[in-house]
Amino acid sequence: MRLFIAIELDEQMRRALLRTQSQLRAQRVGGTYTKPENLHLTLAFIGEYGDPDRALEVLQALPFSPFPIALDGFGCFGDLYWCGLEGQAALDAVVRRLRRALAEAEIPFDRKRFSPHITLLRRARFRTLPAAEVPRAEMEVRRISLMRSDRGNDGMIYTELGCVEADEKNNRLP
Repeated sequence: MRLFIAIELDEQMRRALLRTQSQLRAQRVGGTYTKPENLHLTLAFIGEYGDPDRALEVLQALPFSPFPIALDGFGCFGDLYWCGLEGQAALDAVVRRLRRALAEAEIPFDRKRFSPHITLLRRARFRTLPAAEVPRAEMEVRRISLMRSDRGNDGMIYTELGCVEADEKNNRLP
């Protein structure tokens, strides 16, 4: 089973990202655009792992307080175009604790340095480097999800297997 841990985006942030995708399409940038329902922020990519219940236990033991994230900037990793995030100290702290907990539980995950981004487009094709403005959008993170990824006829299908909710009472935890 292919798993990852992610923040699902609220409607305001999703709409802002869809406007950015529209700007790219208007510039005739080709490629595989992320479907609206698949826009998310990956915190840890686990990959093929046969014990989703164990991964969910680790996630649900991760306390965190609500924290904000905001869209900021546009970039690429080769032919993958993404939108970045600003002011991510609390996000970085949560990711560090999450990855430490996964490692202690001996759950394998991609250990590449965390570079927070939301993928807009894969296999991008263009004649000139596209320019896009990222509309202002922010949200408060109150939930982190364990997701399953399955290949469907029309691309990837993401299904939430469980989540952890923010601890509203303890405002000291990032």
